[in-house]
Amino acid sequence: QVQLVESGGGLVQAGGSLRLSCAASGRTFGRTFSTYAMGWFRQAPGKEREFVTAISWAGISTYYADSVKGRFTISRNNAKNTVDLQMNTLKPEDTAVYYCAAAPSFNRLLTEGTGGVDYWGKGTLVTVSS
Repeated sequence: QVQLVESGGGLVQAGGSLRLSCAASGRTFGRTFSTYAMGWFRQAPGKEREFVTAISWAGISTYYADSVKGRFTISRNNAKNTVDLQMNTLKPEDTAVYYCAAAPSFNRLLTEGTGGVDYWGKGTLVTVSS
């Protein structure tokens, strides 16, 4: 089992910044954190969980939803088993619970979305006030 724990959520004014972090532990079938593609999803009240961004296992490839492109940056540190999400120029519509996710491949994460995720964190709430 892989355990994912998010941190860094909170309340921020529109235009502000937050940095989310996800710490991973455990392994399954010999795989460790560094072999998983990682992503962030979010779920606003009354809406479905949606894809935000993903990063390949080596950190070489990244992909962003159009709604956050140019404002959010995903990064990972395989030595520390962490993946971070730097969120700048936040908007009220960014308000949601943000979930860290681990998937067996980058392509699967991009093509299958939530269906491609093997492990989820419990989420951290981000609230952006106008």
